[in-house]
Amino acid sequence: DGEVKDKSGNTIGYLKPDGDVRDKSGNSIGSIRSDGDVRDRSGNTIGYVKSDGEVKDKSGNTIGYVKSDGDVRDKSGNTIGSARGVKAEHAAAFFFFFFNNM
Repeated sequence: DGEVKDKSGNTIGYLKPDGDVRDKSGNSIGSIRSDGDVRDRSGNTIGYVKSDGEVKDKSGNTIGYVKSDGDVRDKSGNTIGSARGVKAEHAAAFFFFFFNNM
């Protein structure tokens, strides 16, 4: 499982190898599909990640970036967390569920 941390290093969630997104208590809260679509727990598409790590909301607006080293950055380029040990496109799911309100 991949672990995601906020900018202070606190664990805030996990990612299963199948793309299932879990909160820090282990509850399923959404998923990331192999095509880059990010889905909420009801299966609704809430955004997507492009192959270059750019994260877009469902309207196509850029909301952040996921770097190949696991850094998660807001749309201004500030590091807001990390998701080491997971695919960059999977880390984008955490952006939607954990980092978007920071």
